[in-house]
Amino acid sequence: MGIAITLQDYLSEKGTEYDIVDHPHALGSLKIAAAAHVPGDRLAKTVVLEDDDGYLIAVVPSTHHVRLSVLRKRLNRNLRLAKELDLAHLFKDCEFGAIPPVGQAYGIETVISEDLAQQADIYFEAGDHMELIHLSGSQFLELMSGADQLQFTRHV
Repeated sequence: MGIAITLQDYLSEKGTEYDIVDHPHALGSLKIAAAAHVPGDRLAKTVVLEDDDGYLIAVVPSTHHVRLSVLRKRLNRNLRLAKELDLAHLFKDCEFGAIPPVGQAYGIETVISEDLAQQADIYFEAGDHMELIHLSGSQFLELMSGADQLQFTRHV
């Protein structure tokens, strides 16, 4: 399948320099990190949440879990995990479960875990289960400009 068209267009529009990291087919962020031979704390995991105000993407290291109660309080929103059926409609150009963390490309508000924002390099799914995008931490933060950086995770 390759890079999701929406993501590819967004990266091009922003002039973002990146590398592609191919890896054997894998499902689940920790298995993907292992298959791609990248540190789990540098692999961005996309968690899609929703409430009555719409969707929100929370971007965290694959080695962390979202502390939903903390995020609800910080954003003053009644967030819950988005329904899986909705994800297929929101990310039509992605394989199921291979959602890139770049919510801005899809018009979705995004927040980033401070734990991830401090990494020197970032990897994330390109829209399929066999390729990752790799870029520097500073390029990632530039790409994600407009996304709030908050502390809302816990290490697994």
